[in-house]
Amino acid sequence: MTTTAMLRAFCDAVEQRNGRAFADLFTDDGVYHDVFYGAFAGRDKIAAMVDDWFYRTAMDFRWDMHDPVSNGTTLYARYTFSYTSTLPEANGSRAMFEGVAIMTLRDGKIVNYHEVANTAPAFVDLKFAPERIAKIVGKQGAELKARPEMKRHRA
Repeated sequence: MTTTAMLRAFCDAVEQRNGRAFADLFTDDGVYHDVFYGAFAGRDKIAAMVDDWFYRTAMDFRWDMHDPVSNGTTLYARYTFSYTSTLPEANGSRAMFEGVAIMTLRDGKIVNYHEVANTAPAFVDLKFAPERIAKIVGKQGAELKARPEMKRHRA
């Protein structure tokens, strides 16, 4: 499967609430590190993340990957991601954010998926109170700083 085809299958599976198809893009021991929900290890948990976690408070997903770059073992792609929130305080608002997907590949499958995303605009779109946004964004920043693989990039 080409990189473009894999990324389209990746996005389509989320948009179609097809966790099994999404999980099949990963190795048996694959891990998806979600910017909101944390790590999901193994295909069963990755499938449940899409089918249960993503759709628990959202619908009408749209995910597009842009400008992928890969050396065969690492894949980077910018993305835009949006959804309609089903949270009561969002009143059906649509949220959108941008990020970068970072994937480690083995034998054409995803071993690890990480992302770096600017999620604050999505929370504003959802009409979250400023105090709630600060708490969520602060927690994400602390988690990012705690990740061992990020320490080598700090000056």
